[in-house]
Amino acid sequence: MSAVIDTFNHAPAEPAPAAVLSGTSVSTEVQRRRAVGADLPRTVPYKSFLRPVVMAVLPPLVGLALLILVWQIVAARNAGFPTPMITLTEAIKLFSDPFYRNGPNDQGIGWNILASLQRVGMGFGLAAVVGIPLGFAIGRFKFMSGMFGPIISLLKPVSPLAWLPIGLLVFKAADPAAIWSIFICSIWPMIINTAVGVQRVPQDYMNVARVLNLSEWKILTKILFPSVLPYMLTGVRLAIGTAWLVIVAAEMLTGGVGIGFWVWDEWNNLNVPHIIIAIVVIGVVGLILEQALVALARAFTYEDAGS
Repeated sequence: MSAVIDTFNHAPAEPAPAAVLSGTSVSTEVQRRRAVGADLPRTVPYKSFLRPVVMAVLPPLVGLALLILVWQIVAARNAGFPTPMITLTEAIKLFSDPFYRNGPNDQGIGWNILASLQRVGMGFGLAAVVGIPLGFAIGRFKFMSGMFGPIISLLKPVSPLAWLPIGLLVFKAADPAAIWSIFICSIWPMIINTAVGVQRVPQDYMNVARVLNLSEWKILTKILFPSVLPYMLTGVRLAIGTAWLVIVAAEMLTGGVGIGFWVWDEWNNLNVPHIIIAIVVIGVVGLILEQALVALARAFTYEDAGS
């Protein structure tokens, strides 16, 4: 009998669960397994998924609602100011046929936008053709920097519209004068940003190029251009915003076909809803141009993987 009792006392016990042996609870064990990377079923809480979407959509909607509210209050206190609903109705009529033509001074808003974009494209393109190579030269060669530095410092603060009479005097026509104003105001951001980018290229790169006896063309294409590209695109983005601002003001003064002239013509007709519509259109087109160049700049901006 004692032998049986002794055998029972020394029989191997049932293996206890790991959580019980370690003195931890089941929840602690789950946390431990997550800490070591064990596979556990994970669920994304609905609130954590919905919150970023709400924070991305709600603030702009609140800001837009606030703007419309202020607009409505101003319109209620001023009989000559159109309400948001009246402006929306006019916008629907206006954009139902944006490309009509009833004569040189009576054209749809679509033709006026295209005419302004054409002038911006020409002036901006000429500024890029001249300004970007000049920026490379100023940043690369100390003599060029010393020669053009004072000129840029003197002319850059001049208001863009101050150049319009010079364009009218030289070109004897309104259209090239407007393009000239865009050119002269767009060129400075391109020159300055490109030159700064060249000057910030690490000196070690240039030392290696000197040791390898690389030609100036190789230095430009293999070292300078890839390093300067983000700076150059930043200058391009700043220049296009300035160019779009200038063309509206220039067209108000020179006349012809264009969104700026269209705004001034509607003011002469006391058509305030169309003026507000034009302001919104100018803002939307400028935003699209800038965001397109921002996306282009991001595509060519290389950052460290850890940043």
